[in-house]
Amino acid sequence: MNFFIGLVQNKILISSVTGWVVAQVLKTLIHLWFTKTFVAERLVGGGGMPSSHSATVCALCTATAIEYGAGSFEFAIAAIFSLVVMYDAIGVRQETGKQAKVLNDMIELFTHMGKDLDIEKQLKEFIGHTPLQVLCGAVLGIATAIVIM
Repeated sequence: MNFFIGLVQNKILISSVTGWVVAQVLKTLIHLWFTKTFVAERLVGGGGMPSSHSATVCALCTATAIEYGAGSFEFAIAAIFSLVVMYDAIGVRQETGKQAKVLNDMIELFTHMGKDLDIEKQLKEFIGHTPLQVLCGAVLGIATAIVIM
Protein backbone atom coordinates (compact mmCIF):
# COMPACT_ATOMS: atom_id res chain seq x y z
CA MET A 1 0.00 0.00 0.00
CA ASN A 2 2.90 2.36 0.71
CA PHE A 3 3.95 1.97 -2.93
CA PHE A 4 0.66 3.40 -4.21
CA ILE A 5 0.65 6.19 -1.64
CA GLY A 6 4.16 7.08 -2.77
CA LEU A 7 3.03 7.16 -6.40
CA VAL A 8 0.15 9.56 -5.82
CA GLN A 9 2.34 11.80 -3.65
CA ASN A 10 5.18 11.93 -6.19
CA LYS A 11 4.82 15.45 -7.60
CA ILE A 12 7.43 14.84 -10.28
CA LEU A 13 5.49 11.85 -11.59
CA ILE A 14 2.16 13.68 -11.27
CA SER A 15 3.59 16.68 -13.17
CA SER A 16 4.83 14.48 -16.00
CA VAL A 17 1.62 12.48 -16.35
CA THR A 18 -0.50 15.63 -16.14
CA GLY A 19 1.62 17.26 -18.85
CA TRP A 20 0.97 14.27 -21.10
CA VAL A 21 -2.79 14.16 -20.37
CA VAL A 22 -3.28 17.89 -20.91
CA ALA A 23 -1.31 17.78 -24.18
CA GLN A 24 -3.31 14.79 -25.47
CA VAL A 25 -6.62 16.46 -24.63
CA LEU A 26 -5.52 19.71 -26.28
CA LYS A 27 -4.26 17.78 -29.30
CA THR A 28 -7.66 16.10 -29.64
CA LEU A 29 -9.55 19.39 -29.27
CA ILE A 30 -7.31 21.17 -31.79
CA HIS A 31 -7.76 18.31 -34.27
CA LEU A 32 -11.52 18.45 -33.69
CA TRP A 33 -11.54 22.23 -34.23
CA PHE A 34 -9.71 22.08 -37.56
CA THR A 35 -11.19 18.90 -39.03
CA LYS A 36 -14.67 19.07 -37.46
CA THR A 37 -14.27 15.35 -36.71
CA PHE A 38 -13.63 13.66 -33.39
CA VAL A 39 -10.87 11.08 -33.69
CA ALA A 40 -10.46 9.10 -30.46
CA GLU A 41 -6.98 7.95 -31.52
CA ARG A 42 -5.78 11.54 -31.01
CA LEU A 43 -6.30 11.02 -27.25
CA VAL A 44 -3.41 8.54 -27.17
CA GLY A 45 -1.68 8.85 -30.55
CA GLY A 46 1.59 10.53 -31.43
CA GLY A 47 2.12 13.56 -33.63
CA GLY A 48 0.04 16.72 -33.74
CA MET A 49 -0.18 19.96 -31.79
CA PRO A 50 1.09 20.22 -29.08
CA SER A 51 3.72 17.55 -28.69
CA SER A 52 2.73 15.38 -25.72
CA HIS A 53 6.23 13.89 -25.67
CA SER A 54 7.69 17.38 -25.17
CA ALA A 55 5.05 18.27 -22.58
CA THR A 56 5.81 15.10 -20.62
CA VAL A 57 9.59 15.40 -20.57
CA CYS A 58 9.61 19.16 -19.97
CA ALA A 59 7.22 18.70 -17.04
CA LEU A 60 9.57 15.99 -15.75
CA CYS A 61 12.62 18.20 -16.22
CA THR A 62 11.03 21.29 -14.66
CA ALA A 63 9.61 19.40 -11.67
CA THR A 64 13.00 17.76 -11.13
CA ALA A 65 14.73 21.15 -11.21
CA ILE A 66 12.25 22.54 -8.68
CA GLU A 67 12.56 19.51 -6.40
CA TYR A 68 16.32 18.85 -6.56
CA GLY A 69 17.84 22.02 -8.02
CA ALA A 70 19.50 22.78 -11.35
CA GLY A 71 22.86 21.55 -10.07
CA SER A 72 21.64 18.06 -9.20
CA PHE A 73 22.44 14.88 -11.09
CA GLU A 74 18.68 14.17 -11.19
CA PHE A 75 18.11 17.38 -13.15
CA ALA A 76 21.04 16.61 -15.45
CA ILE A 77 19.56 13.22 -16.32
CA ALA A 78 16.08 14.70 -16.87
CA ALA A 79 17.46 17.55 -19.01
CA ILE A 80 19.48 15.29 -21.30
CA PHE A 81 16.58 12.85 -21.56
CA SER A 82 14.27 15.75 -22.51
CA LEU A 83 16.64 17.01 -25.20
CA VAL A 84 16.98 13.55 -26.74
CA VAL A 85 13.20 13.01 -26.80
CA MET A 86 12.49 16.43 -28.35
CA TYR A 87 15.29 16.06 -30.92
CA ASP A 88 13.90 12.66 -31.87
CA ALA A 89 10.35 14.05 -32.19
CA ILE A 90 11.50 16.75 -34.62
CA GLY A 91 14.03 14.67 -36.52
CA VAL A 92 13.65 10.93 -36.81
CA ARG A 93 9.94 10.64 -36.00
CA GLN A 94 8.94 13.53 -38.28
CA GLU A 95 10.86 11.98 -41.17
CA THR A 96 9.19 8.64 -40.47
CA GLY A 97 5.79 10.31 -40.77
CA LYS A 98 6.76 11.90 -44.10
CA GLN A 99 7.92 8.53 -45.40
CA ALA A 100 4.67 6.91 -44.26
CA LYS A 101 2.71 9.54 -46.22
CA VAL A 102 4.69 8.84 -49.39
CA LEU A 103 4.31 5.07 -48.97
CA ASN A 104 0.56 5.39 -48.34
CA ASP A 105 0.23 7.49 -51.51
CA MET A 106 2.18 4.86 -53.46
CA ILE A 107 0.00 2.05 -52.09
CA GLU A 108 -3.12 3.96 -53.14
CA LEU A 109 -1.67 4.60 -56.61
CA PHE A 110 -0.72 0.95 -57.08
CA THR A 111 -4.15 -0.16 -55.87
CA HIS A 112 -5.84 2.11 -58.45
CA MET A 113 -3.57 0.58 -61.09
CA GLY A 114 -4.99 -2.84 -60.24
CA LYS A 115 -2.06 -4.19 -58.23
CA ASP A 116 -2.99 -6.48 -55.34
CA LEU A 117 -0.48 -5.54 -52.64
CA ASP A 118 -2.14 -7.58 -49.88
CA ILE A 119 -1.63 -4.78 -47.34
CA GLU A 120 -4.21 -4.73 -44.56
CA LYS A 121 -3.68 -1.30 -43.13
CA GLN A 122 -2.30 2.13 -43.89
CA LEU A 123 0.91 3.29 -42.22
CA LYS A 124 0.55 5.92 -39.49
CA GLU A 125 1.44 9.38 -40.75
CA PHE A 126 0.96 11.27 -37.47
CA ILE A 127 4.22 10.30 -35.82
CA GLY A 128 6.60 13.22 -35.49
CA HIS A 129 6.36 16.92 -34.81
CA THR A 130 7.27 20.26 -36.28
CA PRO A 131 9.55 22.51 -34.22
CA LEU A 132 6.51 24.67 -33.30
CA GLN A 133 4.60 21.64 -32.00
CA VAL A 134 7.60 20.65 -29.88
CA LEU A 135 8.02 24.21 -28.57
CA CYS A 136 4.34 24.43 -27.61
CA GLY A 137 4.54 21.06 -25.87
CA ALA A 138 7.66 22.17 -24.00
CA VAL A 139 6.00 25.39 -22.80
CA LEU A 140 2.90 23.42 -21.75
CA GLY A 141 5.03 20.93 -19.81
CA ILE A 142 7.01 23.65 -18.03
CA ALA A 143 3.80 25.50 -17.09
CA THR A 144 2.18 22.27 -15.87
CA ALA A 145 5.10 21.46 -13.57
CA ILE A 146 5.22 24.99 -12.18
CA VAL A 147 1.51 24.85 -11.34
CA ILE A 148 1.72 21.39 -9.72
CA MET A 149 4.96 21.88 -7.84
